[in-house]
Amino acid sequence: MKITRTLTLAAVASVLFFPACSSSSTTSTTSTTASKSPASTVEGILSLGRPIVLGHAAGEDIAPHSTMYGFEESVKAGVDVLDLDIQRTKDGVLVVQHDDNTKRTTESDLKIADLTYEQLHQLDNGFWFASSCSNTCTGKPDSDYIFRGVRTGKVAPPAGYTADDFAVPKFSDVAKRWPDYVINIEIKGKGADAFITADLLAKEISQLSRTKSVVVTSFDDTVVEKFHSIAPEIAMSPGLNALTAYVLQNTPIPMWEKILQVPPVYEGVAVFTPEYVQKTKTAGYVNWIWPNGTGENEAGYLALFQQGANGINASNPPAGVAALQQFLKK
Repeated sequence: MKITRTLTLAAVASVLFFPACSSSSTTSTTSTTASKSPASTVEGILSLGRPIVLGHAAGEDIAPHSTMYGFEESVKAGVDVLDLDIQRTKDGVLVVQHDDNTKRTTESDLKIADLTYEQLHQLDNGFWFASSCSNTCTGKPDSDYIFRGVRTGKVAPPAGYTADDFAVPKFSDVAKRWPDYVINIEIKGKGADAFITADLLAKEISQLSRTKSVVVTSFDDTVVEKFHSIAPEIAMSPGLNALTAYVLQNTPIPMWEKILQVPPVYEGVAVFTPEYVQKTKTAGYVNWIWPNGTGENEAGYLALFQQGANGINASNPPAGVAALQQFLKK
């Protein structure tokens, strides 16, 4: 079903999302990567003359969500851009974490905001990753949890990795480990609390000399606007309300947030339609699509490229890269 004006603004708003032991050493000893970024700036990525593949939440379907191990495996698979979410710990450290709690990925159910970074960093971020399901799941045989215990030293890490590669990392760890890779960042949370995170992120991006190599977004339009007000030189994607107004009412989106990030379909409502593609192309926008857990395979990604996606935020990076290679052959 295509989006039409018979849908209410609230209905469309529900479908447009963005687009997963000892702590003496907080960085991995892994020193090399198998692939090289095709461009080290957002402008360079947008000027490649081809679609791109982003590694969604460190390739959450094939590696533990938001781990250094997952980011490294995404790079080895050949992604163009890394993708991650930002939360803030009790002591003001920006960490790579999707949920506001640790239940889905670790052995504990704790609030990120109640933990210091050191406390959070102790947890086993590969605890619920299973070989028999995409992303995380419970109720599987113990043998399916192939990375459980690596963080805590009970299980030896894969060759070339350390226990720290299976912890919740700092944002700065990712930015420093892969300095030549563009990073797509979502600020989690909303309102005044997310404003604090936005302030910290803007400062950290500047300190890391990353202003030209990141894209920042948030569900909350006020957070997007706040971040743009303090870091206008950084590329951004629009928030939920701006995207909704654009889809329903053709309200223009400023070019400083021209990278539009939407799912193809949500609850039976088609978002990424031929009409949408043509409209965005005519306006000069860029479409980065995240499949939202559906069609996370080579065939599904290839179909999105064929429909006009400028980028796919793939939870299965090897499949995304294979789809792109297949698409470029034609």
